[in-house]
Amino acid sequence: MSPSEPIAGVPGRTALMTASYAPDFERCALLCESLDSHMKGDWHHYLLVDTPDVGRFRTLEGPRRSVIDQRALLPWWLRAVPDPTKPKRKLWLRPFGKPLRGWHVQQIMKIAFAATAREAAVIAIDSDVILVRDFDPARLWRDGACRLYRLPDEIDPSIRSDHVAWLGHSDRLLGIGPYRLPAAGFIDSMVSWRCDTVRAMLTHIERLHGMSWQRALTHSRAFSEYIVYGRFAEEVLKGEGHWMTDEPFCHVAWFKDSYETGPDGLRKLVAGMGPNQIGIGVQSFIGYEMNDIRRVVSELRQAS
Repeated sequence: MSPSEPIAGVPGRTALMTASYAPDFERCALLCESLDSHMKGDWHHYLLVDTPDVGRFRTLEGPRRSVIDQRALLPWWLRAVPDPTKPKRKLWLRPFGKPLRGWHVQQIMKIAFAATAREAAVIAIDSDVILVRDFDPARLWRDGACRLYRLPDEIDPSIRSDHVAWLGHSDRLLGIGPYRLPAAGFIDSMVSWRCDTVRAMLTHIERLHGMSWQRALTHSRAFSEYIVYGRFAEEVLKGEGHWMTDEPFCHVAWFKDSYETGPDGLRKLVAGMGPNQIGIGVQSFIGYEMNDIRRVVSELRQAS
């Protein structure tokens, strides 16, 4: 995957990973442009995509970017078939339970990639993120500890009912708990992990359940890779090897009513960035036109 082999936990080249698919290609291309402009230091960006999409995404490859076919990261028993209820979508069949959706498969890919990466750390970045400020991923590290996003009291049943289900799954998977509500959340559009912690987490899961981590993870379809990692780092490792922050990397428009649509809404999104935030996130389902996004990003470049 990578020619570099740093000592575990020591800053070296950082792996950036983005799980994407054809409908998000234009957004992913803009992400790549922004990384090339603003990411400093020693890094390499990996695009994890479905087999039919590999050729198209290969047009984004370069000295610091590679495309990985997701079949290299998935267990043999997962098989994609057309979704009869949603044209242009897939279901992933498995012998151990109900079919999985694409967002489940992307989570499995990200964990598998991080577990096999030779870099010390990986940053998972959504396709709809755009960096607008410079960042060196060496800043992930403080005295041998790696950054972990943790938002206290984020998971509350009154506003995060689905997250409560993901929390319960993570604790059963890890053999910890019972959790207390409200609980900390670990989900964001740009999240850093230690690769050695991912490997330790998977070893822990397989020893606990006596089966592959993929099968144990998908025992329920209500799971979140970020919550599983965060709970492992916090509850099993007791925070060892990590320093926690509640400040996200990016200022994100998560919902349709977050900001008005159009360039003015995007400008307000940028204006709302915190002093240490490095990018914005514009969720693909909330209606912003790509031309408007590119226009505002171009304005930022001209002003810098």
